[in-house]
This record gives sequence, structure tokens and C-alpha cells, in this order.
Amino acid sequence: MTQAQIVWLRRDLRLGDNPALYHAAEAGPMVAVYVLDDARAKGHAHGGASRWWLHHSLASLAKSLEARGSRLILRRGDAVEELCKVAEELGATTVQANRHYEPWWRKAQSELREKLDLQLHDANYLLPPGAVTTGSGTPYKIYTPFSKATLDLLPPRDALPAPETLSVPERWPASDVLDGWDLLPTKPDWAGGMGDFWTVGEAAAHERLAWWADHVADYDDARNLPSVDKTSQLSPHLHFGEISAAQIWHALKDRRSTGWKTFEKELIWRDYAQNVICQFPAYATQSYREDFNALEWRDHTGEAAADLKAWQQGRTGYPIVDAGMRQLWQTGWMHNRVRMIAASFLIKHLLIDWRVGERWFWDTLVDADYASNACNWQWVAGSGVDSNMFVRIMAPLTQSEKFDAAAYIRQYVPELKHLPDSEIHDPADDRRGRYPDKIIGHKEGRERALAAYRATKG
Repeated sequence: MTQAQIVWLRRDLRLGDNPALYHAAEAGPMVAVYVLDDARAKGHAHGGASRWWLHHSLASLAKSLEARGSRLILRRGDAVEELCKVAEELGATTVQANRHYEPWWRKAQSELREKLDLQLHDANYLLPPGAVTTGSGTPYKIYTPFSKATLDLLPPRDALPAPETLSVPERWPASDVLDGWDLLPTKPDWAGGMGDFWTVGEAAAHERLAWWADHVADYDDARNLPSVDKTSQLSPHLHFGEISAAQIWHALKDRRSTGWKTFEKELIWRDYAQNVICQFPAYATQSYREDFNALEWRDHTGEAAADLKAWQQGRTGYPIVDAGMRQLWQTGWMHNRVRMIAASFLIKHLLIDWRVGERWFWDTLVDADYASNACNWQWVAGSGVDSNMFVRIMAPLTQSEKFDAAAYIRQYVPELKHLPDSEIHDPADDRRGRYPDKIIGHKEGRERALAAYRATKG
């Protein structure tokens, strides 16, 4: 019998358009393996919300494999060590895997290649990171020229079909039981709202794409309106690889709307973020701009601890910020415009280090992505390789009214649902009821942030 090949799965939990799985299945018997390796990622091991999604995504994938006569093997520990153990149990020498770019996975890929025949494929982005370069062959640092160059190189590769049947090995290696990993919260179970909000898995991803194909035309006009929320909500499906960027692009490529062209640039931003971490692997923990190393952030474990807690719990007294933070806690997701407002408020109004916010989003977002999360936080902070300026401080009350967030606030800040649109964005003190007062005034927060930034300039 042909020697079995191992398919090493990570953020590619799908059967369709999965090059590693496709090529292994073409070769003969294959065994799909997922290794839960928290130690390699250290501080960026899956957060609580991501672990909830991962559990359901793995369960969905296991059912899909079983429907084709195969199964999903689960291991916990060091990824390289566990894959070598599986190879020994199977008598296998070849591992098929889709290339990943987080620094811990790049290191693991290098280590595994020294022990087994590792065949890497490009799978999760429109174009492979490193494929889009300047005329001199160097990587782009700025998004706009990167985006223009990417558009010139599209289309992406064709999407591969899911195999209808899978050949299995003569014997199966040992596997953990998914429930034994305790990925789901129990004491307490805080994920009820997430279960109501999301359906997880490859089939759900394609259902969402079908819905989005009918609504993408509205994206350019409505994407900034949290009360309308004409956003794709494909980001967690993309992050866990339940659907690929190539599948999405090919499904929407014939649209002629401005909405599709704007959404296409969001897919390109996702590619751009990978381009950034390939150049700067520590981007989630180190400011790109050196002057930010001199910025005196408030101590989030001391003087600013109460303010940080109020931000995390949605009790800042700014309705649009609090609605976003409560949506995040309830659903594991937050509207993109509100993410920027909430992030700006933490960094500038509260003068708390952007890395503290990155860590909170990492733990609470179901779509927490190492590259995108870091790029977005450094963009808002002004510390990034391509970012907004620190001195451009978003005014949350103005943003709330401008983007018509009244219905959104009523949904997630029910203490204010009795207020009309004219009052709900910035309620008067005697109209707040049990809703908290502002923890800092806009002018006061703005002036403090600007003074701290000026101090870095000597």
C-alpha cells in the first residue's frame, strides 16, 4: 500500500481549496492532524474567544472528514514533536502543510523540514506574502502602493475542489478527544451570546459568503454604519481558514459595484498585514516608530487600572465606545468602525499603551489574527510602519452621531434605549439614569495625549 502522508492543519480548517489536503489526497492515503501547541505562540496562544471558535471549527471539520470515510487526529504539545510521533506511528515520511507566517509557525516549519519531508503550499491569502514587491524587489512598507501592485498581479490562483473521497491508512495513530482539551468556557460559560451570534464551520462560511454576494454592493456606503452593519462578518471564517481568500475573490470577481472594489481592498489589507509581519515579526509587541518608546503611557496596573477596567467592561460613559466593548464581550466581534473608535479612546483619551488593547482584543475577538490585530492597533496608535498620526484623535461623540450609531447603542447599551437619537450619543447628566458618567472629558483626554506626545519630541 502507498505510504500515508500527513496533512498538518493549523488555520486552514476546510476541505475545499486546501492545497495541502488536496495534494496529499491525490498521492494516496492521508491523515489530517491538528496539534494544539500553546507553548510555541507564548503570549499569542489562542485567546478565550478564539478557543471557543476553534473547538466548534475542529468539530465541524471532523464531521466533514468522517463523511468522507476519514478522521481528524488531534494532538496536544509541541507541534514538531507530535508530528514526528504521528509519522513514526504511521511509518510516514511526508508532511503536506499550508504555509503560515506567524513567527512561531515559521520557526516550526524550519524545524520540521529538518526531520521530515515537509511540502509547503500557499493557501490562505490572495497572493503569497513576498510575491508583491517594489521595482527593486524589496517588500512594500506602505499599504497604498502595496494595494496597487497587488491589483496589478491579480487574479489569485484558482480555487481547488474538495476531494469527494479520501483514502485512509492501514492503521490510525492515537488521537486526543476534543472535549478533553477544555476549549469551551464552563465556570462560568460566558459564550452564550457567541453561540447565538455565530454558526461555525466550512459550510457556515460558504453560507455567509452567499449572503454577502447579495449585499456586497452596499459595502462602500454602509460599512461605517454600525446600526446597519453591512459588513461581511467573514473575518473569523477567514482567520480559521474555513474559507479561503481565493474562494471569496472568485465568487465576487464579476461584481461591478464600488462596494466590491472597496471590499477587495479589505482582502488586500489582510495580505498587507502578513507582508508586515514577515518584515517585522515582533510587530504585535514592539512599536515600529522608535519615538514611541519614549512615550510615557499611564500605568494600566496602577493609576490607570480603573480606567482600563471601565473600558474593558463598557463603562466609560461614552455610549459608542461602550456599545462596542459590550458587543465584543457578548459576541466575540466588533464592528470595524467602532473598533477604531474604541482603540483610539484607549490609546489617546486614556493614554494606555496600545499593546494593552492588542492583548485584550487578542483574548476577546473570535477573529483575533496576529498580523491584522497588530497592524490595526499600530495604525490607530500612530506607531506603525504605515499608520494614522498620533495627533489625529478621534472624537467618539462626533463619530457616533456622524455614523448614525443610535440603534447600535440601544442594542448594546440598553440603559439608554429610552433616549431619542438627538440625545443618545452624548446624554445629559440628568438623562443617564444608571449609565455611568464620562471617566474623562474629551478635551481633557485630548490635551493630555497631545502633551505626552509632545514630550517625546524633546
